Amino acid sequence: MRAIAYTRSGGPEVLELTDRPLPEPGPGEVRVRVHYSGVNPTDWKAREAGGPGQPLKFASVVPHQDGSGVVDRSGSGTSLEPGQRVWLWEAAWQRADGTAQEHVVLPERQAVPLPDSAGLTLGASLGIPAMTAHRCLTLGDGLPGRLAPGALDGRTVLVQGGAGAVGNAAIQLARWAGARVLTTVSSPQKARLASAAGAHETVDYRRHDAATLLRTLAPEGVDTVVEVAPAANAALDRAVLARHATVAIYANDGGNELALPAPELLSSNSRWQFVLVYTMPEAAKLDAVAAIGAAVADGALQAGEHAGLPLHVFPLAATAQAHEAVRNGTVGKVLVDVNA
Repeated sequence: MRAIAYTRSGGPEVLELTDRPLPEPGPGEVRVRVHYSGVNPTDWKAREAGGPGQPLKFASVVPHQDGSGVVDRSGSGTSLEPGQRVWLWEAAWQRADGTAQEHVVLPERQAVPLPDSAGLTLGASLGIPAMTAHRCLTLGDGLPGRLAPGALDGRTVLVQGGAGAVGNAAIQLARWAGARVLTTVSSPQKARLASAAGAHETVDYRRHDAATLLRTLAPEGVDTVVEVAPAANAALDRAVLARHATVAIYANDGGNELALPAPELLSSNSRWQFVLVYTMPEAAKLDAVAAIGAAVADGALQAGEHAGLPLHVFPLAATAQAHEAVRNGTVGKVLVDVNA
């Protein structure tokens, strides 16, 4: 089978198209014929980790955590049968075999059935972005660990950077769960995408005083901030928080050092919570997977221009270009068509 792999860390040039043996599933595992492989920032960061030429944990690594496809063989003790369409998550976490290959073997729990109404491009767009968004939205006081319709009724969510992949998923999941959703964007084009995802209000921080406008839109403050740039947005976040609010931080765009004035924040009983899917508690991962599956089944979590998440699809041999597209901040979701 064809696969993209690398045997040393470095730039996109280390990614090579190669042939690998067809894997066989063991007990509790399924083999999936991969159709689409989803590319995330952590994929190119993992490839570059340690600097050019540094030794890898595995002799050869197939990248990408997310994907979608069809089960074509099941190991003993599994319930998924051949022919089942699935979306995949954490395929390459602490493993050498991600989804940038024609077949991948995974524990059954990491292959989640897709309803007939959901396309395989949507399936490959879920995984890390949607699981990250779910975690960010469930970290507030009194919130359930698993989103569902009504779970966020009465709450106001601010998504910083609503046109990104995580931001898009956060908007869609928050709307599905009943929240009022505000979002910041940096251009009219991104405002259109955030609105298509379901944001009630968009604020272009390059055109407006974002703090003043957000306080006008939410006089009592926001209950949850889904934060992509904590250092750059620290003052804005403080200015718009309600009491007992949570700032859920999943990235460090715009700076690595976060400074917070303790005296100002003591009376707010607010919290700043960091989020990384890979090291989340296992129960939180499974809650996220279940909620994402329910939202997809309800038609509340979608992908494509109409849902505010343009898709950019590359053939398998152009995986290096796909990595560079993500690294360069392409707006939307980057996928690799494994069969092209």
